[in-house]
Order: sequence, then structure tokens, then C-alpha cells
Amino acid sequence: MVILGAGHTGGRAAHTLREAGWNGPVTLIGAEPSLPYERPSLSKGMLSGEKAPADFALYPEGDYARLDIVHLAATAAVEIRRRPHEAVLTDGTVVGYDKLLIATGAEPRRPAIPGADLVGVSVLRDIADAELLRRRIGPGKRLIVLGGGFIGLEVAAHAVSVGADVVVVEAGPRLLMRAVPPEIEARMRARHEAAGVDIRLGRKLDAILGEGAVSGVRLDDGSEIAAEAVLIAIGIEPRVGLAVAAGLAVDNGIVVDRHLRTDDPDIFAAGDVCSFAHDLYGAHVRLESWKNAEEQGPIAARNMLGGNEIAASVPWMWSDQYELTIQIAGFPDRAERVVAREAAPDALVLFHLAGGGRLVAASAVGPNATIGRIVRIGQMMIERGLRPDPRLLADPGVNLKTLMREQAA
Repeated sequence: MVILGAGHTGGRAAHTLREAGWNGPVTLIGAEPSLPYERPSLSKGMLSGEKAPADFALYPEGDYARLDIVHLAATAAVEIRRRPHEAVLTDGTVVGYDKLLIATGAEPRRPAIPGADLVGVSVLRDIADAELLRRRIGPGKRLIVLGGGFIGLEVAAHAVSVGADVVVVEAGPRLLMRAVPPEIEARMRARHEAAGVDIRLGRKLDAILGEGAVSGVRLDDGSEIAAEAVLIAIGIEPRVGLAVAAGLAVDNGIVVDRHLRTDDPDIFAAGDVCSFAHDLYGAHVRLESWKNAEEQGPIAARNMLGGNEIAASVPWMWSDQYELTIQIAGFPDRAERVVAREAAPDALVLFHLAGGGRLVAASAVGPNATIGRIVRIGQMMIERGLRPDPRLLADPGVNLKTLMREQAA
């Protein structure tokens, strides 16, 4: 069994193969020099330096030797040879496989603008990125964040908390355009502005300025902002090059069925890199989240061993910024109606209903202790296909767990 990609998905898959009873060879191949780790930590504990990279490893180093998992670090596959069942690595090594899992994840988008290669321009996708960015932000320094998505805003929140000046440049009319409803965005934007973050909406970078190293940026309106560092956070693209070259189906990710199998029965794909058939939504979806990596690695591993498990759980993700947490279960953009529930003065929960009143998503912003349980109940309602009364959803005095039980009866 060979796994290409030693991130969260790949690491979980490798260990699951052993847990499921596979006694043959397991080879885990990853471009990073580190053990598999939880990637959300990059913009949280790892960026702050409060914890070391080892604190976020999926498993202790000794587990790989104990379980006889061969971890080939700091290398990657450059070719998949489907007919002979082989993967070719960067140094020319050929690794044979019975079943292959592609878990190569995604890579940050980079803008095609002058100065994008200057010293001081960063992305945030691995441990080296986090360590480099941490050294570039601090009191008296200015950070330009290109992109108003989750990664950019999490970094902005940390940077301003350690005394840096922060400017967020977002091309869209609001922050978190693809991720959250306007009501949640408005609250989070107000929190950033209260912390001193300068937010420029409807603006793009025309160029990153400097000779050798960053000295500032020029926006598309001609204005210039001095800065010592720039973070590019405009989203990610699935790493599908290997799949394309191998002739596998690709459409917004490597196309897989509900069992995470590609159009080659001996090749699977999971995590950020795949677009999978989701029974709950009746369409192919590609998810970029911790939960997706955590779940799909084990599902793919068991199916590589002959299982028939389906990847069909309700998507869930979170983002911590300041004392607030954003949580989302399901797909808010698939709703026709939104019902608001003021869970507390500092907490807003939105329930998203499709045609016929079926709950398809729950989103929230506020302290985790307040919203976490509510979103989890919403997630369970979605899983059960419930159509709760909108008036009861909106009433903070109604016990949602009781409502769920009554609806399911």
C-alpha cells in the first residue's frame, strides 16, 4: 500500500491500514521533512510560537517504526505508472503498489504580479512557512494580508495582537465572501476593526514593491502602503498534476466516487485534493477542512482493503479569531431561507433552510462555549434530514436538543 502525501489525510490513512489488520508493506511519501501533523495549527499555536511543531504531530515518531510504516520524507512522486502499478519519486526511485492513495492536498494560489518573489512575501501552508512568517511580524512592523478569508484573518488577528500594524486587502465587497453569510462577516469585520486592523475592500494588489526585499505594496487605485511583510492568502488549488498526467478524471480536484475511488479501481484519492460524490447533497464536492482530512484518510484506507464505506458526513469547520470562533456545518449557500437565533449578546447562530424547510446548514459566530453545542445539534439535524419549525429555531428559549428529538420521532 502506497500513500502519496504525508499530511493529515495520509498520516491517518497509513495508521488506519495497520489498525484494520493490513500486514503488508505501507509506504507514506511526503514532500515535507516533518511527520504528518494537523495543519490548522499553522495559523494558530504554531504561528504564535506557543507550541512546537511536534505538539501538533498526528502520532509520535516512534509509532511509525512500531507499526512498520515506511515514511519517506522530503520527497514526492513525479509520476504514476498505472499499468505496472508504480510511482516514481523525485530521485528516480520506483515504488510499486497494489493500491495507491493520492492525498497530496492543495497548494496556495499565488498572484501573477510584480514583486511576488521578493523576500518578505509569504504563504502559509507548512511548518517552514509558519516559522518564517512568525519572524516577520511583531511590534513596529506592518503586515499586508492579501485575501480576506479564514487564513488571512486568523493571521491578521494574531499579528495585531503582538503589536504589528495590519492591513487586509480583499478584492471582494466583503470579507469571507465564499465562507460565511453576511451577518457573520459583519460581526467579525467589526471585531477586526476594533482591534485596529485596516481593512481595504474592493481592492487588489497591483504590485509588491521593493528591491530584493519587500518595502510595501501598490494597490489598483494607485495608493501605496509601506510594509515589511506580505502574506498571500487568496485560497488554495488542489494538487492534481500527478492525476492529470496519469489520465485520471479531474474536475475541481481528482474525481472520486462515494467510496473515494478514482476511475482506476486501484487508485483512491482523499482530502483537499479530491472531489467526491456526496450522497447528502447529490453532487460532487471538494472540501478543505480538518474534519474532512480526519475522516477521509481512514475511509480510504479501509476501502483500499476491500471495504465499501461511504464518505457522506456533514461538512464542519471552524476558525478562531480573537476570543471569537466561527463554526459552519453544511453548505449555507445551498439554502433558500435563513433563520437567526441570538444565542447570547455576543453570539449569533444562523440556521439555513432549503426548499421544503429541510435544514442544510448551521453557521455561527461567538465564544466557542456558547455556539459549539448549538452548531453540533444543527449538524445532527442536517444528518437526519429534519425540517424544524423556523419559529422554534429562532427562539433562544427553545431547547434545540429536545426539538431535534421531537422532530425525529
